[in-house]
Amino acid sequence: MNITRGKIQSAKKVVIYGPEGIGKSTFAAHFPDPLFIDTEGSTKELDVARMDRPTSWAMLTSQIDYVMHKSPCKTLIIDTVDWAEQLCIKSVCDSHDKKGIEDFGYGNGYVYEKEEFGRFLNSLEEVIAAGINVVLTAHAIIRKFEQPDELGSYDRWELKLGKKTTNLIAPLVKEWADMVLFANYKTLSVAVDKDGKKHKAQGGRRIMYTSHHPCWDAKNRYGLPEEIPMDYEQIRHIIEGVNTNVVQPHIDTAPNPVVSETTVPATPEGNKSTSSTNESNGIPKALSDLMSASGINEMQVRYAVADKGYFPADMPIKDYPEDFVNGVLIGAWPQVKEMINNTVYESYPF
Repeated sequence: MNITRGKIQSAKKVVIYGPEGIGKSTFAAHFPDPLFIDTEGSTKELDVARMDRPTSWAMLTSQIDYVMHKSPCKTLIIDTVDWAEQLCIKSVCDSHDKKGIEDFGYGNGYVYEKEEFGRFLNSLEEVIAAGINVVLTAHAIIRKFEQPDELGSYDRWELKLGKKTTNLIAPLVKEWADMVLFANYKTLSVAVDKDGKKHKAQGGRRIMYTSHHPCWDAKNRYGLPEEIPMDYEQIRHIIEGVNTNVVQPHIDTAPNPVVSETTVPATPEGNKSTSSTNESNGIPKALSDLMSASGINEMQVRYAVADKGYFPADMPIKDYPEDFVNGVLIGAWPQVKEMINNTVYESYPF
């Protein structure tokens, strides 16, 4: 029963959301040593470090696992998390052989999605434990909101996550974060004509809201003013002031285990020529990306599939049914990769 006192210094969990084009990615790029997982291709004009755009949920989780173990940065940025959610939904549907999240019936699809997204946030907690900040950017959407104890409804800004009537994801993200910052444009003045009838907004500047308001979601645990300029300097003392005292994560430098001669050889991780070869063989890009990132070639996958009795070993991956590729190979890639890496093929030529 260990009891501790005082503040616990750790990396930060930050959510930044707002309308499209307001500068969420640019703002996040000012965090210390950032590394982007760009799910929508919005960082093309930014001079930043980025990983390959994830083409599947399994690839995204593999990238997070890489960051957690290799610590290649001080801040991991997922830009944007609402586009990442679409990969999650596709993975859930493929694993249950459904065409859409509504096909589950009675809202069960959204429950499965919540469970999977919860595991995703748990993996981000491991990144935080390694001393790496995590920033999630998201788009904002205006929705009608009704207070249970009030008459009428009003518009409010919310995270563009989940469905309007079955929104299980946005509350998870807000609870997970240390800071939820809402970025928006603030109108400086409204001009009217001489009759006081025509109204026209004039001027405007980008600001961030840091506290909850009936018209938007926001929060922080650091005593920030309710409204601050959209400038990283406003929160630098929170992010970097703590990080200067955070113990650097330990990186295991032990040599790789010796691979026996009968073990399946693997190509170097992230080998681009392997990716090109896979795609030229007709392998779907989402699966090709996972294979290349894991150093696994087509023959290894084919013989693993044959060992499980799905299809013969001489059947090319390009001829596999689409639902098998999406639901089994991509949907359960961590298990497939583990099976291939832990299996010894003595009779198969590679």
